[in-house]
Amino acid sequence: MGENIYVFMVVALAILAITDLIVGVSNDAVNFLNSAIGSKAVPFTTIMIVASIGIAFGAMSSSGMMEVARKGIFNPENFVFSEIMIIFMAVMITDILLLDFFNTLGMPTSTTVSIVFELLGAAVAIAIIKIYNLDESLTTLSNYINTDKATQIILGILLSVLIAFTVGAIVQYISRILISFKFNQKPKWVSAIFGGVAITAIIYFIIVKGLKSASILTPSISEFINTQGELFIAANFIVWTLISLVLTTTLKTNIYKLIILLGTFALAMAFAGNDLVNFIGPLITALQSYQDWSASGILSTEYNMAGLSKAVQTPTLLLLAAGLIMVLTIWFSTKAKNVLKTSVDLSRQDEGEERFQPNYLSRVIVKYSIKASEAFSNIMPAVLQEKINTQFEKADNPKVIVKQQDKPAFDMVRAAVNLMVASVLISIATSMKLPLSTTYVTFMVAMGSSLADRAWGVESAVYRVAGVLNVIGGWFFTAIVAFLAAAVIACCIHFGGSIGLVILLILAFFLIYKNYQKQSKKSKEIKAENSLRKSESSSVQGVIEESASNIAQVLKRSNKIYTNSINGLAKQDVTLLKKNKKGVVKLSHEIDELKDHIFYFIKNLDEASVGASNFYINILEYLQDLVQSLEYISKITHKHINNNHKKLKYNQIKELKEFDIVLDELFTKTNKVFENKSFEGIGAILKDKQKVLNLVTDKIQEQVKRTRTEESSPKNTALYFSLLSETKDLVITTFNLLELYFNKHDSTVEPAKIEITEDKE
Repeated sequence: MGENIYVFMVVALAILAITDLIVGVSNDAVNFLNSAIGSKAVPFTTIMIVASIGIAFGAMSSSGMMEVARKGIFNPENFVFSEIMIIFMAVMITDILLLDFFNTLGMPTSTTVSIVFELLGAAVAIAIIKIYNLDESLTTLSNYINTDKATQIILGILLSVLIAFTVGAIVQYISRILISFKFNQKPKWVSAIFGGVAITAIIYFIIVKGLKSASILTPSISEFINTQGELFIAANFIVWTLISLVLTTTLKTNIYKLIILLGTFALAMAFAGNDLVNFIGPLITALQSYQDWSASGILSTEYNMAGLSKAVQTPTLLLLAAGLIMVLTIWFSTKAKNVLKTSVDLSRQDEGEERFQPNYLSRVIVKYSIKASEAFSNIMPAVLQEKINTQFEKADNPKVIVKQQDKPAFDMVRAAVNLMVASVLISIATSMKLPLSTTYVTFMVAMGSSLADRAWGVESAVYRVAGVLNVIGGWFFTAIVAFLAAAVIACCIHFGGSIGLVILLILAFFLIYKNYQKQSKKSKEIKAENSLRKSESSSVQGVIEESASNIAQVLKRSNKIYTNSINGLAKQDVTLLKKNKKGVVKLSHEIDELKDHIFYFIKNLDEASVGASNFYINILEYLQDLVQSLEYISKITHKHINNNHKKLKYNQIKELKEFDIVLDELFTKTNKVFENKSFEGIGAILKDKQKVLNLVTDKIQEQVKRTRTEESSPKNTALYFSLLSETKDLVITTFNLLELYFNKHDSTVEPAKIEITEDKE
């Protein structure tokens, strides 16, 4: 490669670093937002402001020591400038593609793991090429790669998964037994002691993990913390316990909210201050390497990179810019919200929609865990077991009904424990100079605490365990793919030269753009379709009002699905029919979710409103019947065309289109009634019931005559009769639904509303 290409490479690395910051923060935001958002302890805006301040402070106070990127994985003195630039280009391209892939899936992964294994993969690839060119033995690879550090990181990751999960579970279990779910009813000194412990842990974490690494603390304070650590912690505990007691008794402050905000700030600050290397480390190192090389006057293929072993300060302006990008990303990234949703869903206290399907391993783990739990229960004295069970009884207030979507995923005690334990573990690892991934620790602590809190009930355990296994598997998948992909890309740049580099950059940005478009389109589709909303009302008239938008959406989408089935059959368009099948599956899934919500709907009713449950159940039954007919229609039309069966006759297609027009009119009128909630208009639609049903019957009779005289294809006949039969069921179900609303709606009765009461604590 020509000497001028390196200017282009530095500019490309700068653009890649900005992109990497955006996709990286989308992934790592879950580390510090999970507990606060999941507990809904404070408003979302407040959480984001606190996290933003933490990120900005962390970025500005970062020491800029890019140890891992500079010399942590490979030995720079054995490489020349041209090779180092190839390694960093390969690392950045791979990192962006990998993180963007996981964020699109909504799965958290470790940026530390990805950067380490990308550096390792690219360095190994270039080292092997160099060994081959020098005609050396592969045994000399250890001269180029820092194998001890790489091994230490892998072992640290494996241990952190186990330790974080176990410690999180133990601390949460003890906290729950001591504090219970009814923590607001406990004496003030209980929350004061808990506050003292938690705040001390978080403050220690801020100092050890954040400020100390940023070289902000004076040498005397740092020395005192190092030599008198126990005294420092004890003094902090006493001071913060007293402050917590004053806040809870005199100022009536909810100490758990304070812990959650402080913990969110601490983890956000540490993330920005220490994980920044994962995103801008390669850029900083490449830029400083370029400056050293250009000043040397030596050829790029001869300039030795031993200078990378020295510590170099990162420019403050660059850190400020990186911090600003990080803050903007957590506010506006939809992918960050997807990753966050996965983490919150897997640790939530109540049942709900499960994102992951059970697998063999999750079933086996749950099966033997239940057996072990039962065996332990048999050994434990009944009195002690009963006492423990009372501490796990939920605090409920029958006068306050909260909409299902507005309920916290878990309470403030668990959120505080998550932040406290994660802070302590990361602090200990940092003080011992052990490699650790903040993503691994925070996620596994959250999973351990949710298990100890009995959030993984019999009905949800297999799904939650499957989700955790998926995420853990994703982390190790990251390591393998990062290593191999970076190695391949490094080889492509080495052998492809400038052309190879340009092609790879174009490919990387094209894939990111496609993913962005796909994500954008998906978000718009979800907004446009207004996914079916769970009913929360407590009377028949209330359910009629609330469910109207659901009915309108189902009928609108049903109309589209039916029309696509007929059009796809007429045009023999297998792509349209395949897409149509997916649309029906999605609609069916949403209706199943509504049916799963029946339990919570009925639980919210009082004795005087039980009639609403019967009405709601009948609605869902009709909706399910409607979708089942559509599922069958979409399935048989797709199967017919996909198997290349004989095309339907012109008269058959014509009749089906005629009926499609009739159905379109029926669905459009009905959709308008429910959209506008003008239920009095149902009567006019019901007058056409017999006319529409007679039309279907006539078509069936005509096909019977055709079959006896002129039809020659058994497949066509079977398909046509099946379509007419299911269409008839579709019409009957639609009119039954209309009759139900027509009979139950009473415009003189004002719909009952649920009172939403916020916690004033």
